[in-house]
Amino acid sequence: MQWSNSLFDRIRMRRAALRYAAHGWAVIPGAHLDGERFSCGRAGCRIMGCHPAIESWEDHAGTDPALVASWWRHRPRTVLLATGGAFDVLEVPAAVGLRVLGAIRLHAGVIGPDRGDPGGPVAVTPSGRWMFFVRPDEPLRPELAACLDVLHHSTGSWVPAAPSRTPEGPVRWAVHPDRSGWRLPPSAAVQAILVAVLDGMGKRPLKPTTVTVPRQMSTSRRAA
Repeated sequence: MQWSNSLFDRIRMRRAALRYAAHGWAVIPGAHLDGERFSCGRAGCRIMGCHPAIESWEDHAGTDPALVASWWRHRPRTVLLATGGAFDVLEVPAAVGLRVLGAIRLHAGVIGPDRGDPGGPVAVTPSGRWMFFVRPDEPLRPELAACLDVLHHSTGSWVPAAPSRTPEGPVRWAVHPDRSGWRLPPSAAVQAILVAVLDGMGKRPLKPTTVTVPRQMSTSRRAA
């Protein structure tokens, strides 16, 4: 039964990875969940959290279907998506993410053509992080960069994708890319709503600070 479950997971992960790649989203094979930790199969690797299963992942992330399929030939690897190419990701805590999604649904189509439609794919991790997929066309606003709980994934970073599993459960889509036809909203539109939500919650720091997000840091490792 254990072998059967592993085979099912491998096929499911490969199918998801191929679908992301078919839409131009660069895929990376991640370490697979082995009990309560992640294993990449590389000798001497001590990383226990979610991480890429290959060296120099930035050079190998891609959309070639033959290459992507080969990565899931033997193991049920986690599906990771490279940011900074086809899309960026704005990552926030669950309490903020729920309010941002609610505001997006309330104001979509009525906030004005200059801001664009803010609706787009939204993923949720079981550790309580919400990830808003946006066009890679805008840096993070200074007032958002000052918030320790707001992270901007762009070039040199990656995020875990559904249906990848973690010890706490699977990554899932709160808003599946199918709902927007795989189109992405302008980053500025989502950031404007995020600023308004943080102001309403009293979550923004009074004094600006500079926050540097380490490259290649995964959602699960940050939230641990």
